[in-house]
Amino acid sequence: MELSNIEPQIIWKNFSKLNAVPRPSKKEEKVIAFIKGFGENLGLETTVDEVGNVIIKKPATAGMENRKSIVLQSHLDMVCQKNNDVNFDFETEGIKMEIDGDWVKAKGTTLGADNGLGVATIMSILESSDIPHPAFEALFTIDEETGMTGALGLKPGQLTGQILLNLDTEEDDEIDIGCAGGVDVTITQTYATEASKGQIVRIEVKGLQGGHSGMDIHKGFGNSNVILGRLLYSGLENQNIELISIDSGGLRNAIPREGAALVSVRNAQEFIDSATALKKDILEEFATVEPGLQIHIENSTSSDKSVSEEDSKKVILTLKALHNGVYRMSPDVADLVEASNNVARVELKSGELKILNLTRSSVDSSKYSVAEQLKSVAELAGMNVEFSGSYPGWKPKPGSEIVQLMEKLYTEKFSEKPHVVACHAGLECGIIGANYPEMEMVSFGPTIRGAHSPDERANISSTQKFWSFLKDILANIPQK
Repeated sequence: MELSNIEPQIIWKNFSKLNAVPRPSKKEEKVIAFIKGFGENLGLETTVDEVGNVIIKKPATAGMENRKSIVLQSHLDMVCQKNNDVNFDFETEGIKMEIDGDWVKAKGTTLGADNGLGVATIMSILESSDIPHPAFEALFTIDEETGMTGALGLKPGQLTGQILLNLDTEEDDEIDIGCAGGVDVTITQTYATEASKGQIVRIEVKGLQGGHSGMDIHKGFGNSNVILGRLLYSGLENQNIELISIDSGGLRNAIPREGAALVSVRNAQEFIDSATALKKDILEEFATVEPGLQIHIENSTSSDKSVSEEDSKKVILTLKALHNGVYRMSPDVADLVEASNNVARVELKSGELKILNLTRSSVDSSKYSVAEQLKSVAELAGMNVEFSGSYPGWKPKPGSEIVQLMEKLYTEKFSEKPHVVACHAGLECGIIGANYPEMEMVSFGPTIRGAHSPDERANISSTQKFWSFLKDILANIPQK
């Protein structure tokens, strides 16, 4: 079946058009032009602000002029991850999609349903002629995935809507009313290198699930950086380890799925035997949650220089000590992660070390508690630490008019109550709300699985459910 034949056809048509346009975070020029042209071709007032957000305004349909005005909001950029054996350029190619039962997925890459389905949905409302809705502003932000710079750059006064509907969550039975804030923690150091004195061993970790570093952080998935750190640490007692290179993980907001390290050791076979014993334990630990995990430890060769034994030990101890995963569960909201850290990327090349972390929390004080713990560990090892890209969380307001309306409509329509929740992902609502404190906000969307990984997939039936629910919400927006 072709995507154009799936219901609702208008959404999948627009999603296919959107996915033909490259849109990596920080490189959204093509998709900004695409959305700008889309609005202008409809004859609607379309503007691009100074940071690249696109705002398209559409008047109310007949009979809806006295309803509160709204903002429909989604982000244009997507997480770009692919399997190592896939040849794909996210900057020049459109996503290659396929249907698998009740799911739409990509061929070896992220799908971009996060947040492309939200964008496609707003496009569908913009071009519709038979869907009742109040006056609204379509807000398409940039760079949500790697810094929230679009939302951060949105100035007060640019929007007039009284209610914001953010279409960027991944469970169709949830109404999201709060989210975590975040801060990037970057650890760096430069080390002198020298000719390696020992035998070369290569360690490779692959086959992990990966996933969203907020929404999936509590699921116990493996982290390639953590596993590499454990394997390297296991050899410190009996070996003179000199690190040659580490290349593991990727984006801050993705749980790292694969990585490799190249080391020089005094006795390669002794190191391999010791690490292999630990490998067996690690595979058993993750047998249930990571059945595809593979660890390869083998003799290798390299002409590259290595970091000294002393400095290598500092790097390995740091990798072992950095907190990864849940830091604190919320004492106020059941089953909600309050604070966490994702050790997202470790790179050591020619003596240049960089470790990227994303620390999240719905409480600013605990966000910085985690970040400061990471900073303390790294500074004890003589490394440099920088905090950047901090953004606020979104405080829940469960009694707001729009939340009560959506709960009522959902229960009547689907004969069950929705889950009104806060999430551990970073949504733009908190940032936008800082400049528009009187605006009521809520986030919802269709079911998506495996976001931020090549296993990302969007549920077809759920998208139909979401579309029907959204149309009911638009038709029932309260009067001014």
